[in-house]
Formats: sequence, C-alpha cells, structure tokens
Amino acid sequence: MHHQALPASGEAREALRAKGQFWTPAWVAEAMVHYVVGDGAKVVFDPAVGEGAFFRAAKAVAAQLDRSLTLLGTEIDPRVLEMARQKGLTPGDLAGVQIADFLNQVADDRALRLNTKFAPSSLEEPLSAIVANPPYIRHHRLSKDTKAQLQNYGRQLIGTALDGRAGYHVYFLIHALTRLQPDGRLAFIMPADTVEGIFAPILWRWITEHYRLDAVVTFAPQATPFPGVDTNAVVFMICNAPPADEFLWARCLRPETNDLKVWTRSGFVDTPTDTTEVHRRTITEGLATGLSRPPQEDHDGPTLNDFATVVRGVATGDNAFFFLTRSRASWIGIPDEFLIRAIGRTRDLVSDASEVTNETLDMLNATGRPTLLFSPDGRELCDFPDIVQRYIGEGVIRGLPNRSLIGTRNPWYKMEVRAVPPFLFAYLGRRSARFIRNRAGVVPLTSFLCVYPREGIDADALWTVLSHQQTVANLARVGKSYGDGAIKVEPRALDRLPLPAEVVGVAGLPDRPTAFQMPLPVPANRRALRVNVG
Repeated sequence: MHHQALPASGEAREALRAKGQFWTPAWVAEAMVHYVVGDGAKVVFDPAVGEGAFFRAAKAVAAQLDRSLTLLGTEIDPRVLEMARQKGLTPGDLAGVQIADFLNQVADDRALRLNTKFAPSSLEEPLSAIVANPPYIRHHRLSKDTKAQLQNYGRQLIGTALDGRAGYHVYFLIHALTRLQPDGRLAFIMPADTVEGIFAPILWRWITEHYRLDAVVTFAPQATPFPGVDTNAVVFMICNAPPADEFLWARCLRPETNDLKVWTRSGFVDTPTDTTEVHRRTITEGLATGLSRPPQEDHDGPTLNDFATVVRGVATGDNAFFFLTRSRASWIGIPDEFLIRAIGRTRDLVSDASEVTNETLDMLNATGRPTLLFSPDGRELCDFPDIVQRYIGEGVIRGLPNRSLIGTRNPWYKMEVRAVPPFLFAYLGRRSARFIRNRAGVVPLTSFLCVYPREGIDADALWTVLSHQQTVANLARVGKSYGDGAIKVEPRALDRLPLPAEVVGVAGLPDRPTAFQMPLPVPANRRALRVNVG
C-alpha cells in the first residue's frame, strides 16, 4: 500500500489507485525501519519500493545507529524508481532492486533489472527484515483470474480461502510473512480493512497462531500519515517467533513527531510522551475487539439486535431509471400506485440531521433531487397501464434486463419492497454515521439501512437510545474505519452495536428482550406506501 496525499486531478488520483501507489512519510517510515532492524538485521527488503520512502528511512536509521544496511527490493514500475532517484536515492542505493512483482517473483521481460548481477534466486532466500507499504489495490480492481490465483495461494498457506473481498495488499502481507527467516521481523503499513474486513478473523487467527505480533500502531484522524486519503492506516509489527499472548497497541495523537521512532528504537521500552498512547493487550481481546480499535471492556449488556432488526435499503440496479424526480415522474405520467416516496443518498440530508421530514422532501424536490421510487410489482407486462408498459420498454432498450443485479429479478422490473422503517441508519459516505428518525415515511435506497423495532418495542423509547451520544460513540466499536475518522457499519455489524444499559433502562426498554419477532418485511397494503405526485 503506497500512500501519498491525493493528487489534484481526478485522473491522476485514479492512476495512483489503479496501481495502489501512495507514499509513506518519513516520521512513520523511520519508526518501522527501527523495528525491523532492532534485532541486528543488516539487510532491509522492501517488496514495493516505489519512490523509496523506506530506503531513505533505512539510510537515515543506519546513520542514527552508526551501522551499514544493505537495501534490497522489488518494484513493478520503473518510472517510479526514477522518481526515487530525483528524491535523493543514488544508483547504488537502488542497485538491489528488481523490476518484478513480489507476489509473482518473476522479472518483467519488458524491462531490464537495474543490476544484472542481482540474481533472481536472491528473492527466494529467507529475509531478516521486511518493511513495506504494499500496493493498496482493492478487490474490485482485481481481475477474476488474479483473484482466483490469490485465493488459491491463501488456501494453500492458511488452509482455507480468504473471502474474495481481500485486496492485493493482504496477500502481500501473507507472502512477506512466509519469507521471514527465524526471528526475522516485518513492519507493514496497511489500510484498516486488513483487520476489519470479512476475511480478517481467519487471516489474523492464522497470523497470531504462527507468528508473534509485537505491536500495532494506529493513528488519530488528526495524526493520519496520509491527509486527504480516504483510508485509515495501521502499522503491523510482526516477528517470525513463537506466538505471544500479548501485544502492544499504540495510537499516535500528533503527526510529524519523533516519539514513534524513539519508542520503536528503544524496543518499546521508552514510554512515548503525550503524543502517543500505548496499551498492553491480550491477543484474545485484540482480535475480539479489532486490532484497529482501542481496547474495550467486554460488553455483556444489550445490543441493537435485542430490540431491532436491520435490513439494507432498496437496491434498484439502476437509479437513473427507477429513482425519479417529482417533475420527471409527472412528465412521464406514471400513475401514483407505482411510485413510493424514497430517499437515495446520505448527502441529501444535512450532516447533523437527525430526522427525515416532509419539509426535507420538499427541499429535495425544490432542488431537483429524486424522491420517488418507481416500484412496479411482478405482474405480467401486459397487465400494466400503457404508460407503464412504455416506460418499462424504455428500460429494455437501455439494456437493463442484462444488468447483473437486475437480471436476477423475475421479472426484471419487479422492484424490491421494504416496509417503511421507523429509523434509517446512514452508513455510507463521508457524512457522520448516525440513526435518523423517519418522520416522512420514506423508503431508503442502499446508502441507508432500515431499522425496524421488534414486535412489542416502543419506537419512541428505542429512539431515545439510538439518538443518545453514547450509542453513537459505540458505532466505532463495530464499524469499519476510513480516513478522517469516517466509519462504515454493515448490517450484521450494526446488529452487534452495544447499547448503554443505563440509557436502555432510563428509556423504559426491557433489559434483555428475548421472544420478539421481526416485523413483516412487506406492508399488508402495498398501496399504503404510494404517494400522490400531483
């Protein structure tokens, strides 16, 4: 995962994302190098050299320790190595770099290695110190064949294939661990999804059962190493030694200080100042809580699932066709019975909005935002009014029946149905994750989750709990973290949201309800959701 601040142009940003190239700042890179050479290693290997941030850090560390370090590495992009030279690395510094993919370990025939005396077999030798910011290439940017090969590689090592949502960087970590010699050390800086993704429990169970996790370093939003990048970074420091029961967990509170470097250089002995907090944690607790999250006390109290069920919003498959503005729906002439009031995206609400009201919809209508979901049922096409038949025919001309999601529906135009949820949960985008009271009776699309109180649970009492600041703070315990403190909470993770017992009690909800049933997912009278567009 290379990192740097986002480039100015979207085109340049997209080019970086395709290759996973973003660069690591010196105050973090030097701390990581100090860890990997702390046991006397003389060779530092970087499997994704990039602009040479870790090579420059290794030269600085070598000067600080008054000893020489040999630099080896791989890099797939020779143009980036030219940038490394421009940033101060000499041809001698880069002499041990091959133009090759670390995972494939095959030199690119289209480019000469920088040093022909550096034999490819050297890449297969065990390594004493590996430090990297591996390419952050997310799973949806990988080809089907590449993903299958990576999953097969993971299956051979771990014993089971990782979920397909594991990105390229995850396999960089796995492969690098297998390359460590006994007592060799590794320091990787990676996105938080490495420990928060659906694949994470299997991955980290394998790592902590076969290697010693020495330290995990996280960063407060104001201390992020990569300002402007929508990624929450985590540093993992791992040794090829018998596993331990405990590890150190640190959180940097200010950027650009020497405290992180001083801490790792001392072998984690010198306690950081007020710029960094450190906790000693058990592996069991860390894996249960999440390595990217601060330590938490066990929660044996109520969770959201005790009082409510969570369902994702409606996935239309093509919002341009199914999600309409009031004026467009009126112009087309779609009858009211096929239209449902809806809300499509989190930014249709102001960032601190705690409810959706009729006034909210009036404002969206006035600004030309869609607020109506075209929601035909499953009847035969010939049984619809002529105007609806013609509009559905437009969808056929657009090729909608061949879309991946739409093609799974039978018939293709039959829209998913949701009962109007009393509460929405905003879980996507850069806006603050929060619960929202649905005063307008809208049905949300997939930028929101639907939250339904279980049978017998009073909606007003539940709202008292959901809107409480302590409940909102607990979202960080179950969500995936992104840059600038943003989080995303998936439906099944929201089920596990801890609710403060004292707030539950004050609201008058039962301690631990047991025999509730989920409300009907479809209202008994489908027309109850329809609106008059006027």
